[in-house]
Amino acid sequence: MAITLTWTGHATWLVETGAGTLLVDPFFDECPTACMKAAAVSCDAILVTHGHFDHVADLVSIATRTGATVFCNYEIANWLAGSGVKKTQPMNLGGRVMVPGGTAKMELAWHSSSLPDGTYGGTPAGWMLDVGGRRIYLAGDTALFSDMARIGPGGGRRLDVAILPIGDLFTMGPDDALEAVRLLDPVLALPNHYGTWPPIAQDAAAWAARVTAAGRSRGRAPAIGERVVID
Repeated sequence: MAITLTWTGHATWLVETGAGTLLVDPFFDECPTACMKAAAVSCDAILVTHGHFDHVADLVSIATRTGATVFCNYEIANWLAGSGVKKTQPMNLGGRVMVPGGTAKMELAWHSSSLPDGTYGGTPAGWMLDVGGRRIYLAGDTALFSDMARIGPGGGRRLDVAILPIGDLFTMGPDDALEAVRLLDPVLALPNHYGTWPPIAQDAAAWAARVTAAGRSRGRAPAIGERVVID
């Protein structure tokens, strides 16, 4: 089954699994690079990596309008309940849940997490998706960490896609992200969390070329709004 990944800007992704659409880290209306507005988004489930505004700014409005279940850590689920969102699945690192098209496992990330109102946002995370017969890892906002060597081959078969931040300053930069690719060993590596504002500007095409030149994985830097088909 073909899986389609669409980067809508910053660290927000739409994952079409064939059984539904997953939305990861909704940030649209205040995102200067987003290719669409929150009101145009359709999804069946929402996955959240952590509580920073650039990952949850449109979470409440989209969850309320669509009725999609939000999969997130316990602290974010409590915050959503206080904002009137009724369908949440609180969980924590290592947990795995059913999502349209397969499963999603909450994985480690090294970062911080606070919510837009300043309250504690729980432990940050990444997501390992096993959907449509494909393994797709969204690292979330993170530094490089050695457990990526476990995460990549952890499903017993090679990782199909790794989506990694390359912006530097608030996450790992291009050099560390290149090392992350080596540890994860995906077939395809895609960058995100760059170019939204000047402090995180990067040459993503150059990074993707470095990934490919390393000889094991293929790098690609999709344009915002471009659909990447994994078949």
